[in-house]
Amino acid sequence: MADNLLAIEDLHVEVEGKEIIRGLNLSLDKGEIHAIMGPNGSGKSTLAYVLTGRPGYEVTAGKVFYKGEDVLDLAPDERAKRGIFLAFQYPTEVPGVSVVNFMRTAYNAIHSDAQKSAMAFRMYLQEKIDLLEIPSELVDRYVNQGFSGGEKKRNEVLQMAVLEPELAIMDETDSGLDIDALRHVSEGVNKLAGPDVGIMLITHYQRLLNYIRPDKVHVLMQGQIVTSGGFELAERLEAEGYAQVGEEFGLSQEALAELKQKEKE
Repeated sequence: MADNLLAIEDLHVEVEGKEIIRGLNLSLDKGEIHAIMGPNGSGKSTLAYVLTGRPGYEVTAGKVFYKGEDVLDLAPDERAKRGIFLAFQYPTEVPGVSVVNFMRTAYNAIHSDAQKSAMAFRMYLQEKIDLLEIPSELVDRYVNQGFSGGEKKRNEVLQMAVLEPELAIMDETDSGLDIDALRHVSEGVNKLAGPDVGIMLITHYQRLLNYIRPDKVHVLMQGQIVTSGGFELAERLEAEGYAQVGEEFGLSQEALAELKQKEKE
């Protein structure tokens, strides 16, 4: 437990009285990239929200250890201060607040012992902009207002670069992106990956993993990780579909029928 950056033990989670996660176990270390794959409704985004402390998700059993500390009782801002970051599937617009001011506020809130003046932060931000090859004018616009899908996701990656988390959770980063935007966003994530950060990629499809190669792939179905493996597992899911894999690992007939119907749609 203490040796892992993240260790999830027998996690059970309910949303509005319905159990979504049903005994999930997972560990992730610094320097590793793990992909969580699964169909709609399997609990992928619920897992992301529970790890970052979003209200409305009731943990009924289990523990989540981050750097050896059980963080389930910590508020979202306390988890962020400890180095947990979430890139949202659908980033929110914040009218009237520029990206640069938003990021400086977030940075100073998390790094309360090393706050930066407006000028010092602008220089720091420019270093990250140059690293990620993001247009400088993006940070003078209001947060996500009028942004394309690709700009929103690149802005999320820029936030990751600025905040320098130790655990980065990327929820459906490929959602809504065309090929060029997916390549730009993936290049940014790859530049930020390294021995000091653990990355959890949540996705439906293999295509993101063609650009960001994971060390491990986990298949999440019906609130449980049914199997784990390497990149070849993602390739198998792409070729065979979730229903085929789910049948092999003992999903109920009702769940399998639902998966097969979704794959036809």
